[in-house]
Amino acid sequence: MILIEQTRFAALVSQPWLCIRVGLILKQPQTHKNMEMTHVIAIPYPAQGHVIPLMEFAQRLVKQGIKVTFINTEVTHKLVTSTWLQKDDFSDLMQMVSLPDGLEPTAERNDLAKQTEAIFQTMPAKLEELINTINKKDDSKITCVITDINMGWALPVAEKMGIRRASFWPASAITLATVLSLQKLIDDGIINHNGEIFHSNSNFNSAYNRVPLNDNILQLSPCMPPIKPAHLWWACMGDLVTIKIVFKALEEVAKAVLRNEWIICNSSHHLESAAFSLFPQALSIGPLLASNRLAKQAGHFWPEDSTCLTWLNQQPACSVIYIAFGSFTIFDQAQFEELALGLELTNRPFLWVVRPGITKEISYPQGYMDRVGSRGRIVSWAPQQEVLSHPSVACFMSHCGWNSTLEGVNNGVPFICWPYFADQFQDEAYICDIWENGLALKKNIGGIVTGEEIKSKVNKLLSDTRFKDNALALKEKALSSIRKGGSSEKNLSKFIEWIKEKDNHLSS
Repeated sequence: MILIEQTRFAALVSQPWLCIRVGLILKQPQTHKNMEMTHVIAIPYPAQGHVIPLMEFAQRLVKQGIKVTFINTEVTHKLVTSTWLQKDDFSDLMQMVSLPDGLEPTAERNDLAKQTEAIFQTMPAKLEELINTINKKDDSKITCVITDINMGWALPVAEKMGIRRASFWPASAITLATVLSLQKLIDDGIINHNGEIFHSNSNFNSAYNRVPLNDNILQLSPCMPPIKPAHLWWACMGDLVTIKIVFKALEEVAKAVLRNEWIICNSSHHLESAAFSLFPQALSIGPLLASNRLAKQAGHFWPEDSTCLTWLNQQPACSVIYIAFGSFTIFDQAQFEELALGLELTNRPFLWVVRPGITKEISYPQGYMDRVGSRGRIVSWAPQQEVLSHPSVACFMSHCGWNSTLEGVNNGVPFICWPYFADQFQDEAYICDIWENGLALKKNIGGIVTGEEIKSKVNKLLSDTRFKDNALALKEKALSSIRKGGSSEKNLSKFIEWIKEKDNHLSS
């Protein structure tokens, strides 16, 4: 263990590519100096929606006296630690480590195909080297590797080194079920061996010339939401090259995952009972939210503007529309302006998160700020869990990312759904078709969600008490999972018992 007295500075080891950053470290009593502790590695996919839930899970382990080395890519490490310094609740048992992702420091990380290939080629060897370094220098050797399933390249490394393995899924259980059903989808003709949903001679760049392999709505089980083949999450990731690369990585990962002793999912059995029944080897441990342990969320890529909470304090109860679209959504200027006009047309107070990069050049309609005045508050990033728990918030206009979905559910807030890509369409199906705690926005023939559509759906949502009633009932179900004796609480306790077992570093 690295012992630093009352400091927050980085501790560096010999490799120039490795940086370990430790929280507030207090010198331990001499009698505990050489005590061996359970020591795990946690590896998220380098996206905010993946880092946050795994970091929250790591905090739960730390609370149980488990040491965690949390590995980000170098770029993600810089983003996370720049906001992490604002947090005061990190334990001395948590250390942040960065490894290179194989791309040049100045390279864009928006090309998922290029990033995925680079990560799978570069990071396995670096992880093995890191584990060997830790095991030589640290009294507490690595006993388990917990990895985001999207970073499944780490599983064969751990298996080779005789270290136990657990797979972490940060999204909904239904999206995990699709990963574990890849071969069935191929056998049923829903997708081909490259994960594509269209015939290979289709014109991918023209929606009118794409010929689907199978345009039937699919259901993995009768009680699960129906899925359009076009909404399978890897099929929404970009062009055919990206889809193929991501899918091939998923195929290999799925094989490795099924060899693990544990597959843990950031969801609740009460929210997705059908999905967990279909794959009982996947265990629910969520919702993993910092607010459930009365703490502030760590892992954000952008600094939060907490001044919006003061503005919320000045608004009437259940009056504010909260609008946030996560870390990936991008709008063209026409759609951005329609969104702005739609919020104006509602004639309701609104808190709107306009993230840097959400549109090419952020420009509001002429005279917009003067017209909405103090009725609208616009910030670049918000403390979302605190916002959604605020009594002034009436509804949540969301991209339906799983973290945002759980945060809305956890606070009994109804949704206006506007998914962008990946698993967000399946989350929308839960909200609109299964849980019935929200409404979906529809695009016009030109592919635009109009201001009038936004006004109409907001008014419909807030004038029908059934949506709020359903949201509150769902909130109670979600919270019951994490209370003492709840399904997620029991699963988490079982996992912690397993991870602390004597000799659990031996591969099973």
